[in-house]
Amino acid sequence: MARIAVIGAGMGAMATAARLAVGGHRVAVYERSATYGGAVGRFARDGFTFDTGPGLLQLPAVYRDLFVKTGKEPLESRVGLAQVDPASRHLFPDGTAVSLPNATRAGVISALDGAFGAGAGERWSEVTGRAREVWEATRRPLLEDALAADTTPLGRDPYPAVRRGLFRRGAPSLASVAERELADPRAAALLTSYALAYGFDPRTVPASATVLPYMEQTFGAWYVSGGMRALADAVYERCLARKVEFHFGAEVLGVRTAEDGRACGLDLADGRRIDADTVVAGAPLPAPGEPHAAGGMPGRFVVCLALRGPRPAGTAHRTVVHAADGRAEWESVFSGAGPCDSPTVTVLRPDDPSTVPDASHEAVTLQVTVATTAGGADWAAPGAAAGFAERVVKAAEAAVPGLRERELWREVRTPADTERETGAPGGAVPGPALAGAGGLHLHPANRSAVPGLYSVGGWSHPGGGLAHAGMSGAIVADLIAGGPGGSR
Repeated sequence: MARIAVIGAGMGAMATAARLAVGGHRVAVYERSATYGGAVGRFARDGFTFDTGPGLLQLPAVYRDLFVKTGKEPLESRVGLAQVDPASRHLFPDGTAVSLPNATRAGVISALDGAFGAGAGERWSEVTGRAREVWEATRRPLLEDALAADTTPLGRDPYPAVRRGLFRRGAPSLASVAERELADPRAAALLTSYALAYGFDPRTVPASATVLPYMEQTFGAWYVSGGMRALADAVYERCLARKVEFHFGAEVLGVRTAEDGRACGLDLADGRRIDADTVVAGAPLPAPGEPHAAGGMPGRFVVCLALRGPRPAGTAHRTVVHAADGRAEWESVFSGAGPCDSPTVTVLRPDDPSTVPDASHEAVTLQVTVATTAGGADWAAPGAAAGFAERVVKAAEAAVPGLRERELWREVRTPADTERETGAPGGAVPGPALAGAGGLHLHPANRSAVPGLYSVGGWSHPGGGLAHAGMSGAIVADLIAGGPGGSR
């Protein structure tokens, strides 16, 4: 039975801890903050509760597997889980609106034809059909297996070449795929919005990013009753049930190594020295010789709105209000041009009584992808956060009529808050691993160069996102158990 020290109590770290504890190891988690969950945060006030991190879950099978493997009981025995339908509603600057049904190809084709004109749905289907080939080519090496020593094959974009001479000058970016294959600028904005939501610049991210809408369209978007924080609660409780120890307010300064170079424990900020046979870094703490880089990764700007009046019947759970000028927004997020005037805003309006004090109120969360403090944004500057929040609320009025008249109060969260609370460099939110671009969008391997030191969670393979964090946990637990590192 090995002593295993885990740095951080994020979702990937807790997934690893639960799996290792079931394997008979003594597992202790050291978390710098006062709580668990990492970026899966919650803000509560006056009977209102809001998710400050992810608003929906993709690939719930990852957490179903975790609960079966660590307790032989279904995930749904611990949390309420339901598909949202429509999966998303989209509002465009010209007034066009389209609602995309959940996990139905035919339904999406019909919806796009109705909104954008005949043929738009089929063009979208052709793109997502090619994205399916990306999924089949990369599912195992990017999601289910430990990162191979030779990542050269993953540096090549598996998105199939389109004939008609469209891409004769090298591998296309997602933006070029959107423009050339979809034709309609609204459909192009729809496709690129998925990349932006995951923190990728559509101008430079490879066409393999088409796998992001493919995954949602194929496997659906899911909501956890009580908010996504309830999923973190359930994983934490599973860890406790498996005798995992948690130490909060325990900041790790570094990983100790023995004379033979193997990781052998932790140094804490309070002066304690923790002995361990194996160390798992579940936080963006740089391992010796392997610094984590947040360069280019954007963050999340959140406005929590407490509203008077009930949630109208038939309201979509998620509405995306698209920017008036997408390219200007990309410039602001990825080139340090400062917050744009008209951002793309994701409006989350859950039909969940537990998020409001009573039926005569509504809790609405607005989310925007923005530059981080490391990316040149100064969110601490006087009026910066409040001023941008005004622009975000103005955009959201298209999705929530009468928003300003209904507003009781608001809470604003910036990447600076994310950095302070989670330690993420600059407040960045890492995106999932993608093939192509010469490996630019791959993440560090889970097995580090230091024997006995492993990395898990969004800052390591296979990257950010709730599902990816869970898969990372399974890979690391398998590696430590002596396996090849697989989440299957």
